[in-house]
Amino acid sequence: MDWKEVYEAQEKGVLNAQAGRCMDCGVPFCHQGCPLGNLIPEWNDLVWRDKGEEAMERLHATNNFPEFTGRLCPAPCEASCVLGINQPAVTIKQVEVSIVDQAFDNGWVTPLPPARLTGKTVAVVGSGPAGLAVAQQLTRVGHTVAVYERDDKIGGLLRYGIPDFKMEKDHVDRRLDQMKAEGTRFRTGVAVGTDVTWEQLRRRYDAVVIATGATVPRDLPIPGRELEGVHFAMDYLVPANRVVAGETVENQINAAGKHVVILGGGDTGADCLGTAHRHQAASVTTLAIGKQPAAERAPHQPWPTFPTLFEVASAHEEGGERTYLASTVEFVGENGKLTGVKVAETEFVDGKRLPKAGTERIIPADLVFLSLGFTGAEPAGITEQVHADFDGRGNVARDGYYMTNTEGVFVAGDAGRGQSLIVWAIAEGRACAAAVDKFLMGSTTLPAPVAPTDRAISVL
Repeated sequence: MDWKEVYEAQEKGVLNAQAGRCMDCGVPFCHQGCPLGNLIPEWNDLVWRDKGEEAMERLHATNNFPEFTGRLCPAPCEASCVLGINQPAVTIKQVEVSIVDQAFDNGWVTPLPPARLTGKTVAVVGSGPAGLAVAQQLTRVGHTVAVYERDDKIGGLLRYGIPDFKMEKDHVDRRLDQMKAEGTRFRTGVAVGTDVTWEQLRRRYDAVVIATGATVPRDLPIPGRELEGVHFAMDYLVPANRVVAGETVENQINAAGKHVVILGGGDTGADCLGTAHRHQAASVTTLAIGKQPAAERAPHQPWPTFPTLFEVASAHEEGGERTYLASTVEFVGENGKLTGVKVAETEFVDGKRLPKAGTERIIPADLVFLSLGFTGAEPAGITEQVHADFDGRGNVARDGYYMTNTEGVFVAGDAGRGQSLIVWAIAEGRACAAAVDKFLMGSTTLPAPVAPTDRAISVL
């Protein structure tokens, strides 16, 4: 019932045994599963040999923030592990986070400031994992980088979207300390587009990177949507995270003693579930419109692809009811306040998911959280001031080098890709940094792990 991380550190002997299992592999397919191209067999071998500092260096060679991915990534590398063909995969994610935690504990993670400055300046708008990766890479090659964030603290969804029981914020703070020591500058409480215009940034800096994320939530426009008690997931999670951080939030949405219904079965829904547990909700029900995923790989998702499987997060283990094939028909209320959710069994007609007539029932609810994903980046300011185009999916359009149709303005992460994984955000941040460096200097030595058109791994 506290807000501390629920994950425990792995015993060293078990870690070494897992890392040693990796050495039996002939051809490591984990490389293709990881968007960052992490050198997994190499740092597993170093862990097995008890060379922790060398393992950290090899890990950081491809991943700026393994303490984030080691806690939050769904580990597509493990889905591609050769051992996963006929036995449990190597616990790659656990080895990864153990390497970086040991490195911080022993003081091995130190600032890597540039040997010289180039005289070029870059503005990065957004301080989530993509923006931070762009900033760190460009700072280290000598550019002067300023990160703009409209919130009062740096971190984006790492700070206010991810509950502390999944990742405590000292992991963010200690990495920011490293970045500040390297020379990256941070500007908090600045809403680009209003407090400062995009045009002003373009005049002030040699390049601008849009890393604002895909923050427009997907709505559910059904009868009763206007009732008091129906909220987007982030309107619940962000204030809750602020309170945990010691802030005072007026009119915070609190689930204490209330019946909660969560629409959507993804990670954000699980975050709402775990938060509602800690608020001591009377009950929590998660509704998903589709079928319950299989426990094992489906034939159309063979190894080494990333399969859609039934996942049990820590929040699910803590309690709550999960219901599949549930179509939400209407929000029911009295005197303008929510009292329940009318649902029906989902049936598939001509490939469409529709509520089955005659199966309607009402689930009592005082609060409903819409956790249905995001539709794209916020266009305000970008459209009018940058004149950047948006594609048909609601994302900022870009070419093969992460540049928008406005020269010198780049886009990385969810703002250009759409809602995706943290590991993709970091990979795109690193690749975008290489593109920016080449734009400014004519050539680059920075690695570019992925192209913006690479969609080998997608998130539904």
